[in-house]
Order: sequence, then C-alpha cells, then structure tokens
Amino acid sequence: MEKLAVVILNYNGKHHLQTFLPSVISHSSGFSVFVADNGSSDDSITFLKENFPTVKIISLGQNHGFSKGYNLALHQVASEYVVLLNSDVEVTENWISPVLDLLEKDKIIAACQPKMLAYAQKTQFEYAGAAGGFLDFLGYPFCQGRLFDAMETDTGQYNKTTEIFWASGACMFVRSEVYQQLGGLDDDFFAHMEEIDLCWRMKNAGYQIMYCPESTIFHLGGGTLNKTNARKTFL
Repeated sequence: MEKLAVVILNYNGKHHLQTFLPSVISHSSGFSVFVADNGSSDDSITFLKENFPTVKIISLGQNHGFSKGYNLALHQVASEYVVLLNSDVEVTENWISPVLDLLEKDKIIAACQPKMLAYAQKTQFEYAGAAGGFLDFLGYPFCQGRLFDAMETDTGQYNKTTEIFWASGACMFVRSEVYQQLGGLDDDFFAHMEEIDLCWRMKNAGYQIMYCPESTIFHLGGGTLNKTNARKTFL
C-alpha cells in the first residue's frame, strides 16, 4: 500500500487542469496523482492522457457530484492517506510533507488542511477554507481568516498548528481507514457542506481535525457557486 495519494475530482474542468495540474505534478514527487472524472464531456480524459501520462485516471462515467464521486473514486485508491484536492488549486513546494508528518505523529488525527490563500490575491486568505473551520455556539460554520465574505490578509496570525472543527474539502488530507470506516462523505450532500458533516462524524468518533500552516496552497474557488449564493454561507 502506498503512503499517500492525491485525488482530484474533475467535471468538465480541463481549463483548470491545464492551469493547476502542473504544480501538483511538480510538487508531489514520490506520490501518485489520480484524476477521478465525473463523466466530463470536455475531452478532459484525452487531454490528461496526451499531456500527463503519469496521472492515473479513474473514469466514473457520469456526474455523481462531489461526495459520491469521491466515495467511488477512493474505493479504487489503495493508500494510507488521501488528499482530496480541488482541480482549481495551485500547490507549493513541500506542501505534502508537513501535513504527512503531522498525521504520522498522532493516529488520533483523522483529517488535516493546509493554510489556504487566494489564488487571485495571494496575500489574502481564501473563502472556502482559510485557516481552518469552526462552528459557533449556534452551530454556524466559520473560518479563521474569513468573516462572512471579508478576507483577512495573511500576516502570520494563524501560523500555529491548531485543532479545528472542520477541514475544507478544497484540500483535505484524510486517513483512509477512518474515511472508509465512517462511510466517507455523505452523498446526500451533492456538493458543499459535506466536509463539515464528515469532520463532525470524525470528531464524534474521537478523532481530531487539524490545521497545518507549514503547508500552503492557493485556491481559485468560486467555480460552482457565486459568493452571493446563500449556500455559500455554509462553506
């Protein structure tokens, strides 16, 4: 069994793969990179075969959504840890090692996210994950580094490894055994909020979710929902 694999879920995202996949290939040496394709019609698979022959392709046949798509894909990936990575993420040098080291040190950690900055404004935190997710006393989700749609500038204020309540599905490192034991992502959530539910179940099972600032990625975001959409509130 491999130590870690990166799995990118794709649906008609050839344009994102063209832009962001090179950084993943460049900075993930020694680890397998999978693209799980949700029945794309934009010749994503042909593009991958012609330009990225080292990428392993999982063809899912149709658009199962985020949750079921990942659940189906991860049944075909044999690794101790898996990174659920959006197709619109630029990774940086040494983005894997700090998180992997953290997971290896403590088996109570089931999931972890890196520091997530905005691809368009690289000094600012990114909407979908920022510096890790929490719930307030009403059960309302929020992120360190974001207040509603206002983003903080990264000045090192969140440079401490911290236990969080939920990790962003845009870049989530998970312990495969725990993921499968808990049934993976709940596919009643077609897209959005599923990572909060999964992390909640992990915490109820006695595991921890962590934020690792030594790892940094840049997320474009906004590919499926506009920020004005009410469902974005719960991301």
